[in-house]
Amino acid sequence: MHPKLQHRGLYVITDGPRDDLLTAVAQALAGGARLVQYRDKTTNGDRRRTEAAALRQLCASHAAPLIINDDVALAAAVGADGVHLGETDADLAAARVALGPGAIIGVSCYDSLERARALASAGADYIAFGAFFPSPTKPHARRAPPDLLRQSAALGVPRVAIGGITPDNGTSLVEAGADYLAVISAVFGAGDIRAAAQRFTDLYTSTSGIAP
Repeated sequence: MHPKLQHRGLYVITDGPRDDLLTAVAQALAGGARLVQYRDKTTNGDRRRTEAAALRQLCASHAAPLIINDDVALAAAVGADGVHLGETDADLAAARVALGPGAIIGVSCYDSLERARALASAGADYIAFGAFFPSPTKPHARRAPPDLLRQSAALGVPRVAIGGITPDNGTSLVEAGADYLAVISAVFGAGDIRAAAQRFTDLYTSTSGIAP
């Protein structure tokens, strides 16, 4: 297991431009978020680089890895901890060459145990399954059954659950073996981001009996 992925808990994902991005992420970190992913699908390269660099410093001050969605070059440019790749993104091996052996490379596996098995064997540092519930970010995402989390336990890498997760439905995923709950709107769309993040963080204490 990657040394920066030793703790289970909340994995927050940003979603596009917002004026209070740094404040919002700082509140999520204060609520216990263990991982942060910078996800911005716009083409404003200067802004994205400035934001990613600022997030890198913020996350480092909280000992939380910063992962960049989809963009290996941006991850390298700002010294991020790693990158998250979907099925149409950069090749895992190419990302490893670009970012080095110490980078965290996570991969989306959707509803496919076969894909998870192949990518874990190829060196992925974590595997993500979902959507487990209807997702406001990706309403047409393919659905994954919670049993995938149990079936993938033997792969030996952390398992991330994503897709429509709330503090109310997340308990079942933690119990099924999710090492991280990846959340966008249930945290960053909340009126009190810190409190929303804390509710997810608390699931790992109350549900598993293991402090995050």
